[in-house]
Amino acid sequence: MVRKTFLVLLATLALIWLDLAQAQQQTKVHRIGLLQSASQEVTFIDGFRRGLRELGYIENRNFTLEARAGEMKRERLSALADELLRLKPDIIVAGGGPAIRAVMSATSTIPIVMRLGSDPVRAGIVASLARPGGNVTGVASLNLELAGKRLELLMEIIPGLRTIAVLSAQANPSRFMTTDEYKEMEKAARSVGVKLQMLWALDRKAIESAFTAMTRERPQALIVIPNPRYVQNRKLILERGSKNRLPTIYPHSLFVDNGGLMSYGPDFADEYRRTAVFVDKIFKGAKPAELPVEQPTKFELVINLRTAKQIGLTIPPNLLARADRVIR
Repeated sequence: MVRKTFLVLLATLALIWLDLAQAQQQTKVHRIGLLQSASQEVTFIDGFRRGLRELGYIENRNFTLEARAGEMKRERLSALADELLRLKPDIIVAGGGPAIRAVMSATSTIPIVMRLGSDPVRAGIVASLARPGGNVTGVASLNLELAGKRLELLMEIIPGLRTIAVLSAQANPSRFMTTDEYKEMEKAARSVGVKLQMLWALDRKAIESAFTAMTRERPQALIVIPNPRYVQNRKLILERGSKNRLPTIYPHSLFVDNGGLMSYGPDFADEYRRTAVFVDKIFKGAKPAELPVEQPTKFELVINLRTAKQIGLTIPPNLLARADRVIR
């Protein structure tokens, strides 16, 4: 009898302990740090918040978010990474290569969920896409066919296109010209008889010089390679492109929303929304080293008809019909 009573009491205590543990887990307030390489784009942060809401997280109830933006300044990014670490976050979301590297330099133990626009294996951020290793995983855009697709879209709106300027923010141009991204773009251009005019610009002064060079060479269109520096300097790029009346295709819709002609690429807000899935899995016990890096599956074509009219360009109806969004 005594033994039976003891077992009942033990079982009751175990249930009480389990209930308390679950309640504690449910009421735990996770602290999330978020660091972006360039300016603090509300659209991207809102995408991340939306992803968390869809997973049942409520800000200031079971998570808090500390967001910072590095303005593409290396020293600032390093300082902000250290600042986030002092807040003792449970996890850090980093957007853009410079921000990811700054956080990686600051910690090798706190989980990092990345949003990267290039190959993280080539960049030395993860060991492989299937098994990242270390403390970093997340979403990365490796879709090489995008380079050729952007060229094809320009050819649809500019009959007889033969010369395209390409604006690329690369510290080492010779290294970029050996990448799969460049090879794919060059292959696509060669196959249709289009000449590429490569221009390298890391900062505002170099961007100004690049557009001056475009004026001399008279390309018929411009492709802007994805880079956080161009997000940071998009106002200047858009102003110069508009002044030169140069049909331009951008890597994502933020440029088109701000007055650019056309964009084709991953939905960045959706990519940040998907990083929330990684955050949720890690909070539930998954290890970054074992979570495969994902590639985006959602791409969007956005066209600004107002801009097309300003530069005297007619967008073919069949292309407008294929657009995910048209700004009129």
